[in-house]
Formats: sequence, C-alpha cells, structure tokens
Amino acid sequence: MSFLEEFQANLDSLPVILHKKYALLRDLDKSLQDIQRQNEQRCEQEIEDIRRGVRSGNITPDTSVIRFSDEALDEQKHSIRVADEKVALAVQAYDLVDTHIQQLDQYLKKFDEELRRERENAAITGVPASAPDGNTKSGRGNETGTGRGGRKKTRQSTLVTTAATEAQTTANPTSMDLDLPVDPNEPTYCFCNQVSFGAMVACDNPNCKIEWFHFGCVGLKEQPKGKWYCSNCATTKNRRRGK
Repeated sequence: MSFLEEFQANLDSLPVILHKKYALLRDLDKSLQDIQRQNEQRCEQEIEDIRRGVRSGNITPDTSVIRFSDEALDEQKHSIRVADEKVALAVQAYDLVDTHIQQLDQYLKKFDEELRRERENAAITGVPASAPDGNTKSGRGNETGTGRGGRKKTRQSTLVTTAATEAQTTANPTSMDLDLPVDPNEPTYCFCNQVSFGAMVACDNPNCKIEWFHFGCVGLKEQPKGKWYCSNCATTKNRRRGK
C-alpha cells in the first residue's frame, strides 16, 4: 500500500470519529447549560433570601460569614468539570485533524522529491519528465485538459488536499482560527501570489512568468474555450501586433 493509499484509508475513518466527538461535545454543552441555568436560579434565590434576612435582622450583614449553600457550590464545581471535559474533547479533535495534515505534508514533500528527481533525470537523458501519478503538477493541485505545448489547461485541487481541507473544516465547526502551520516550501501562483487552490487556468504563452492563475483572480467561472492569455501576456501580444 502506497503512502497516499494509506493516508486515504486513515482519512476515511476520520469523519466518523469526529462526528462521535462532536456529538459528545453537544451533549456536554447541553448538560453544562442546564447546570449553569439551575445554579443561577439557585444563587439568585439564595441572594434574595440573604437580603430578606439582613433586612429583617435575622442575618448579620457580615460578608465573612455570608456564603452560598453547599449545593450551589457543588453545582459550580460540576460546571467546571464539564467545561474541562469539553476542552479535552476539542483538543483531541484538533490533534486528530492535525495528525492527518502532517501526514499529508509528508506525502506532498515525498511527491515533490520524486518529481524533482524525475525532472533531473529527464534533463540528463533528454526524455520529457512525467508526473508520478500521470497528471499532477508540483504543488497541491490536479490538472485536467491539455493546452498548448502539452501544458494543462485547468487545475483542480487534489483529493488529498480537499480531504485535508474538509477535515480541518469539520474539526472547526464554530469557525475558530486554529492557526495551523503553513508549508513555507509551498509554491505560489497567480497575481495574488498565493498557493494553488480550487480551479486554475494556465496562460497559453509558454514564456509567461506567472503561468497559473486562479479562476476568481482573472474573472473566470468556467474553463475558457480555445487559447487563453493572462492580461500581461495579452497586452504584450497586442502591442506586438500593433507594430
């Protein structure tokens, strides 16, 4: 079994595990809310009883001896224990997703090394290099549709990248920023100088300095028909025609 196949097999069980943990988190949260609501009502009632006792003279207004009942204090301690359980479950869910992301980073690093070796061998032998999986470009992307000079026309995120992204999103249902590490070696593309994601299109100018562009950054919603040039290359091409 290859590293990617092993990663996908492990990833298949992740949603089920996370679902169980989130279900338990919801149950704990409901229990915590019930305890807090009950404790607030009890404390409010005890405070009102103390006030009445002070006004009637039955209770000395000495803050050193006035305190909540043992039942109220026990409820507060129980609330803290339930909240700690929620935090522990959230940490476990985060660690699960983080482990899979680290595995994905290992695969991508291994893939880049294999691709680099194949290009080096191709440069020595003069034989064009092909990606290890037959249709994947260096970086976290998958391309479909051949354009000029054998270059791919559009680019979609790979299964492993999509899976890791979905896992990260699932592990973060409340939209918290988890501050996950970003691979500093990840190649960047497009006018926005960001990593590859979603659908991308390649400029048909073989000398284009940027080469790959996100659909949204160049105003595309679907694969362009025929040849497509980025705004820089299109301007240069039109300028040459005008001479």
